[in-house]
Amino acid sequence: MFVKHIATGLAASALLAGVAFAQTPTATTDRADTAATTSDSSFKGDWRASKLVGLSVYNDKNESIGSINDLLTDKSGNIKAAVIGVGGFLGMGSHLVAVPFDKVKFVNEPVAYSGASGTGAPGGPGTSSNRPPSSTTTGSSTSNAPAAANNAKPNPWYPDHAVFNADKDQLKGMPEFKYSTE
Repeated sequence: MFVKHIATGLAASALLAGVAFAQTPTATTDRADTAATTSDSSFKGDWRASKLVGLSVYNDKNESIGSINDLLTDKSGNIKAAVIGVGGFLGMGSHLVAVPFDKVKFVNEPVAYSGASGTGAPGGPGTSSNRPPSSTTTGSSTSNAPAAANNAKPNPWYPDHAVFNADKDQLKGMPEFKYSTE
């Protein structure tokens, strides 16, 4: 009885192996071409959308006005608007506004401000709470930051910060953006 099961298993394996050898090989060059066209070198200079969310937004006077909470796209994937959170504390109680994406400018260089670290007006430029993590102190000769941070190379996959020409009061005066449930 045991020999019968072994013989049946070997016969089934031989039949399946025959079917596998009878198949024609598929072209693997299509996958190789796709991999070559989507390598990281073909996207040099492009930014990761996931890194744009959470990016600090400043106005033309280098005042922090909020951060990007979301990006809105049309059905073909083109970014149409940026949702900026204004005010609030750690994302709680912030006023969301949607602004046209083409009005938001992105900057690779850190925010330029004057004054020693943490000595600006509360919430104004120069305070450490609203500076992007990669910015450096430009007006202080006694900075505690490591020397390597002063020569930091910008990340090629995302900008340092965004600039939108408005102040907090103007953004808070805009109609609040609410996600549609329809």
